[in-house]
Amino acid sequence: MSLVEQVLAQASRTPSAVALVAGDGKELSYGELRRRVLSVRHGLREHGLRPGDGVLFSVRPSPESLVLAIAVVAAGGCVIFADPGAGPEMFTARMRLARPRWSAAESVLYAASRLRPVRAYARRRGLLLPNLSALDVARHVYTGRRLPGVPTGALALKRLLKAPPTELDEGTDPGAPAAVIFTSGTTARPRAVVHTGASLSAALGLLRERVPVGPGDVVHTDQLMLGLPTLASGARWSLPPLTGSAALFAEQLRQRRATHTYCVPVRLAEVLDAAGGPLPPSLRHLLLGSAPAPAGVLRRAVAAAPQAEVLSVYAMTEMLPVALATAADKIAHVAGGDTGDLLGAPLPGVRVSLAADGELLLAGPNRSPGYLGEPPSPWLPTGDLARLDAAGRLVLLGRKKDMLIRGAFNLYPGLYEPAITALPGVAEAAYVGVPDPVHGDERVVLAVVADDPAAAAALPARLRRDLPGIVDHDALPDDIVVLPGLPRTGRGRKVDRQALRDLVTPGQAAS
Repeated sequence: MSLVEQVLAQASRTPSAVALVAGDGKELSYGELRRRVLSVRHGLREHGLRPGDGVLFSVRPSPESLVLAIAVVAAGGCVIFADPGAGPEMFTARMRLARPRWSAAESVLYAASRLRPVRAYARRRGLLLPNLSALDVARHVYTGRRLPGVPTGALALKRLLKAPPTELDEGTDPGAPAAVIFTSGTTARPRAVVHTGASLSAALGLLRERVPVGPGDVVHTDQLMLGLPTLASGARWSLPPLTGSAALFAEQLRQRRATHTYCVPVRLAEVLDAAGGPLPPSLRHLLLGSAPAPAGVLRRAVAAAPQAEVLSVYAMTEMLPVALATAADKIAHVAGGDTGDLLGAPLPGVRVSLAADGELLLAGPNRSPGYLGEPPSPWLPTGDLARLDAAGRLVLLGRKKDMLIRGAFNLYPGLYEPAITALPGVAEAAYVGVPDPVHGDERVVLAVVADDPAAAAALPARLRRDLPGIVDHDALPDDIVVLPGLPRTGRGRKVDRQALRDLVTPGQAAS
């Protein structure tokens, strides 16, 4: 069965069980979830949605957005995720590539992108929104109450929910596109990952095998790729509020008796700070992903949740998931003097190859078939440099694009940063290269964040003494800069190396 069919089948088996708890605490049963999905699916079909239609999706995580997304796929459509906040030029370029036939957005977003006073206010806040109502689509759908700016003739989700909950008359095509996710690229060449029902089902099946979840469990996350297998398993998906604090996240873990949760490493550090003590004893699985997890954060997680399995997930938008490593294995890897970031053994069915330059290539049933508008390729080039250790586990050495050139030596930041963050007094560390106008090579700067601000001034001198014992001579930095925090970007809160480069380049930060 497809993922949508799995969710609907589970809802039939346990209609009275709670499927979803919203950020505000409101509950939605499996039976009501199923009824809403089938009603909206029927309403979409009645108003012209056809198999293969792309639906631009601009609705933030909520019970309403979940119902709408599942209903689109159940109707044979494809959900197109494209951030309207990326800027009008990028948004326009992405729409030229995706060519959605429908658009679904929150009413407030239609208003904000169309009404001049609201657009001016958003522009002053640094948010440039495209005019969604001007999209060349057959139909608009909006969530929330109708506001000025919502296109004439747009369908209200509330209206679709009143349609009869008609049963699926046919199974969804597992090979048909189910989701399109824009990831990177330029206005001249935007890139979008295409996932089919089959690739998503394979990905979520792998995750469920390694991280068991079932009836009685509570999964606290806003991540769709963890929430959907939760629903397919009969567990309870607990959604945190969209703008909730770390303290509220920690409190809801306790209040809702969460058994599973997912955080990016930076967010987990904030949650642990806010919790000020152990995480709830109900927690059995704590997953980290989207960015490398420093040893310090892993140690804190293990100390705060000794009863839980702390796992670091290596995944890409193109392939979910690839490998998982326990916190204990990652900490032992660093403590043993090994370089690089341990990712763990490839999951069953994941095939691995290394290119001549060390780039990691991947294949498997959970891999996206390819990029929108581009021919498929047998292997997925990840852009990550990696090696296999003696136990067959993947070890990340860094990103190809982050490589720094120092004479004849190629410095891969990811090879050394985990070992540096494991040193006492270091909370975070990142290498960047700053152009050296005299020698031509890059001047290597190590930016660090002290775990104790009171000891920050003494940290560079101590690192000068300690670094020769843990990194190659050619990887020793020219400069060490202590910052209050590393600049980050995106939902994954990854280090923004260009912003960091600007911070540590003389004369650049002030410009």
